Amino acid sequence: MTFSSFGLTDRLMQGIAATNYTTPTQIQQSAIPLAITGTDIIGCAQTGTGKTAAFVIPILHRLAEYDVAQGGFRPVRALILSPTRELAQQIEDTTRTLARFMRLRMCAIYGGVNMDAQTKQLKHGMDIVIATPGRLLDHMNRRSLDFSKLEVLVLDEADRMLDMGFIHDVKKIVGQTPPQRQTMLFSATMSPEIRTLTKQIQRTPEIIEVGERRKPAENVTQYFYSVPQAGKMDLLLHVLEKETMESVIVFSRTKYGADKISSRLERKGLKSVAIHSNRSQNQRQRALAGFKQGHFNILVATDVAARGIDVDNISHVINFDTPPAAEDYIHRIGRTGRADATGDALTFVARDEEQHVRKIERHIGKRLNVQRYPGFEFVKPETSEAYDDASTERPSQSRFRGHREGHQTSYHRQAPAPSGASGDGEKRFDRSSRSAPSNSRYGKSESSESRESSYGKRDFKRSSAPGGEGKNYSRFAKKSRSQSSW
Repeated sequence: MTFSSFGLTDRLMQGIAATNYTTPTQIQQSAIPLAITGTDIIGCAQTGTGKTAAFVIPILHRLAEYDVAQGGFRPVRALILSPTRELAQQIEDTTRTLARFMRLRMCAIYGGVNMDAQTKQLKHGMDIVIATPGRLLDHMNRRSLDFSKLEVLVLDEADRMLDMGFIHDVKKIVGQTPPQRQTMLFSATMSPEIRTLTKQIQRTPEIIEVGERRKPAENVTQYFYSVPQAGKMDLLLHVLEKETMESVIVFSRTKYGADKISSRLERKGLKSVAIHSNRSQNQRQRALAGFKQGHFNILVATDVAARGIDVDNISHVINFDTPPAAEDYIHRIGRTGRADATGDALTFVARDEEQHVRKIERHIGKRLNVQRYPGFEFVKPETSEAYDDASTERPSQSRFRGHREGHQTSYHRQAPAPSGASGDGEKRFDRSSRSAPSNSRYGKSESSESRESSYGKRDFKRSSAPGGEGKNYSRFAKKSRSQSSW
């Protein structure tokens, strides 16, 4: 089957040919013919199977009648919802590439950029809008958008939108669209929440399933390596040195961890860049562009930011932290082995993460072999640099409380006798009894008393001097007249 067998418009076929699309993927073969007829669709397929083109091509074919040099305001005809900015950008890029010979207006709106500039852009009217739910609601509250003429609604990566808490935003948006519309929903997984949502927003949808949702792509080789949490950074450096890796994505559980991993790699002379939700939109765009263009060989990312990373020829995916959710594991390793290419997925497993491996085994129905990486032996560092590891939380202050208390109580430790004494204990003792003989009863001269008052209320406990065991020599100790002088 070829794209010409779908009966697409000439201008759209020119765009498909210019994009070097030759043979439609399995999800495209199943979804495009149904979508062209206006049928509601639930598309469930693994990451990297071509879901984006499966809904973009039918939309462009449907909007071909508006492919005219028309001025003035143009109402939104198609709305595509995306969970992340990166995915919204990817969809916009794909749509513009396929529609390069068509005169349709389109834009992507998402957070992290100036909202007023987006408002000015929307005032001219758009045929296609790609948006994240949060920013779209902001524009809807400003009445910057008109959905009265909407014909097609698409929810891409619907499972991730629900995981990120966008379910209520999605329902609000859908409620502002015409009921007589075509709705297409695409998801890597199909949870009960997704099924409930489809019943509320779709009309007798056709379900298209490609491959087994619970299993990763067959062309991705999986490896699991056991390593202490503090040794993960050393193992990562060892793997990057020993193996031939062209383009690598390293997944971190936290934003802090992603930054620490990237900084450590850069200090070792490796070209890496981090991407996560705390980075500004410009930083994220520059990072992705640099990774795609080969300026960086390693991209360190979190799960949320990784949605929408569509980069060809990723040779390896490394899970620095074993993901707690099996679905996230399937999505992570789906970044490699795309479009029938092969790839490797390496997962570092600490002792407290072994339970996550069991979840993945139950999810995919396969026993996984966790082993040590050949030739790597972790040596525990002797300094505090052990806590500089990206996946290790710095100890709380309570962990160091004993050290601080030991330092504070050093003033109260038993001071050695003046004779033969040395070090800090001798100095402290001399402050109150600099010239005291070792075989006499300790009195206090006026000079020593004045020195004591200048040092403050310090108690020095004598335990080893003859005749002085257990006695407390302080400014408050009683003095007899016979002890007033030596």
